[in-house]
Amino acid sequence: MADQKLVEKSDKASQLTLGFGLGQTEPLAGSSESVGKKKAATKSNSKPGSGKAPRTRATAESMAKQQREISVSEFFAKNSHLLGFDNKRKALLTTVKEAVDNSLDACEEAGILPEVEIWVKQTDTDRFSVRIRDNGPGIVKNQIPNVFGKLLYGSKFHRLKMSRGQQGIGISAAGMYGLITTGKPIQIISRTSSRAVAHLYKLAIDTKKNRPDIIKDEAIEVDFPHGTEVTIELVASYNKGRQSVEEYIELTAIANPHATLILHPPVGATLDLQRGTDELPDETKEIKPHPYGIELGTMIKMAKDTEHQKLGAFLTGEFSRVSPAVAKSVCAKAGVTTATWVSGMETPVIEKLYRVLQDTKLKAPSTNCLAPIGVEAILAGLLKGIKAEFYTASTRPPSVYRGNPFQIEVGLAYGGELGRDRHDENPDEEKGKREPAQARVIRFANRVPLLYQQSSCCTFKSVLETKWNNYTLSQSSGAMPRGPLVILVHMASVWVPFISEGKEAIADYDEIRKEVKLGISECARRLGTLLKRKKKKSDFAKRRDVFTRYIDEVVEATRSITTFNKEDFRQSLIALSQNYTAAADMEFDDHGKVIKKAKPGNDLGLANTVVVNRDEETDGPEALFEDDAPKKVANVSLKQSKKKKKRRK
Repeated sequence: MADQKLVEKSDKASQLTLGFGLGQTEPLAGSSESVGKKKAATKSNSKPGSGKAPRTRATAESMAKQQREISVSEFFAKNSHLLGFDNKRKALLTTVKEAVDNSLDACEEAGILPEVEIWVKQTDTDRFSVRIRDNGPGIVKNQIPNVFGKLLYGSKFHRLKMSRGQQGIGISAAGMYGLITTGKPIQIISRTSSRAVAHLYKLAIDTKKNRPDIIKDEAIEVDFPHGTEVTIELVASYNKGRQSVEEYIELTAIANPHATLILHPPVGATLDLQRGTDELPDETKEIKPHPYGIELGTMIKMAKDTEHQKLGAFLTGEFSRVSPAVAKSVCAKAGVTTATWVSGMETPVIEKLYRVLQDTKLKAPSTNCLAPIGVEAILAGLLKGIKAEFYTASTRPPSVYRGNPFQIEVGLAYGGELGRDRHDENPDEEKGKREPAQARVIRFANRVPLLYQQSSCCTFKSVLETKWNNYTLSQSSGAMPRGPLVILVHMASVWVPFISEGKEAIADYDEIRKEVKLGISECARRLGTLLKRKKKKSDFAKRRDVFTRYIDEVVEATRSITTFNKEDFRQSLIALSQNYTAAADMEFDDHGKVIKKAKPGNDLGLANTVVVNRDEETDGPEALFEDDAPKKVANVSLKQSKKKKKRRK
């Protein structure tokens, strides 16, 4: 019985595995019956009435005919969101941003104080015309089509020097987006000097070949001596508030106090932001790549393309911080000499040389390629754009990530018109009903505001990781601190590691995050010092208020016990209360330092800090950097406090 059951189970299993209904089994593969049935099934499927078309199979030859080269313009035309053209609102902001960044770069390289004017005009329901004009050096005639009509074309990609633009994509991509959405070409007018003729171009981009298509080329008369004017019409939407064109212009003015920016919006008043200083940023120098910042493949390519014949000259001439002594030591460890011919080196030898270079202790790259904003410029920008009470700033020493030098700067603005300060001595009833304001982070990379992808940015993560409770600000776990606070973080580098081509957030490197947190902590300690003093002043003022409230009762009760002069006793008690609550009379100078007749050696000045009394009407910030300005104007001064303590006599 058991054997019979096993046979029945095996029969059922074979039917389930090979059968296709009604318990019938399928013939074995390869048999004549099976081949005949497959041919019959194929013929039945190919009939018009079967409802299923025959499957077409591609061959290697047919697939080879379909393969072709994809140009970079064609790729980004289909993936415009990678360049920041995600939606209509962002497209308008990206267009203005790319044009303004190019204008500022050109003016600074030519040693000209930038003056950039922007017109945004609505031409239809969802169409806008953007026109940007600068006073830069202009562009020579034969380079205009390539600069505006070809992607990945520029002068900044192959050099290690701080600049706003890096890839040579931005402005030409904006023109391509306008052409795709409206069919209108980009218009460029450029003039190199007052004696030269201005040239007008209308260009379209041939996306298949990534080259400009010149529609119009003529000489015209213009009313400006030198500069460039670009006009792009595109499908967009205009909005105010956060992540708008106005916010971008205002933040750009903070990071670039040497520039004049004028915006003519389609609706509303003109935004005119005049420069706050007549000093250009320090001129930057181009540097050679550092050995720590290259890969093996890059070094192999450099060895093939170099003009140096001997290995010693190649190492000292193509890399920074490689001296002749270091080159000799590296060559000896790699089993070669400085007289080895570079052209005769095989890949294994170059790889060994690369490994030795990575293990050799080298100096950090030179930092003359960087031009940070500077403490005074940050304070001037914050004073100009943010109506706060307390300002402080810090510039960190240069550091290195992957062989690329960078520098972090941090600025803080607190109180004033930003919101209620819970450390105030006597907050009125109306202010007491309001919730504390939420802190805000404004991010910059090479003086360019970053308005999108904040949560993915390394600088924002560093702000969240800072323990603000140590500086008397309330903060929940993993959240922003609560208080009337604006945090400015700027990264200056020869190559900012953006997470995408849209240049909207900085990649998370340990070296960058460490420097940002150190800069924030330095400024937050100064803020915490002031807030602790304000809290101490408030606490002692409350003590004095309670004490003086009952002085008259104490005088009358004491008078009922003994005889004395009531007025003298009252004045003695008042003097006693003032003596024990002297902290309630603390006053602060322009740097947050306590102003009082203290004991010798009690000098607690805060460096690089400004305190403004917003209760007084003042024109102080406008006069901060004038040559004939007084040292102190209406409680505002930018003179850095000395680190050495002075003893008061």
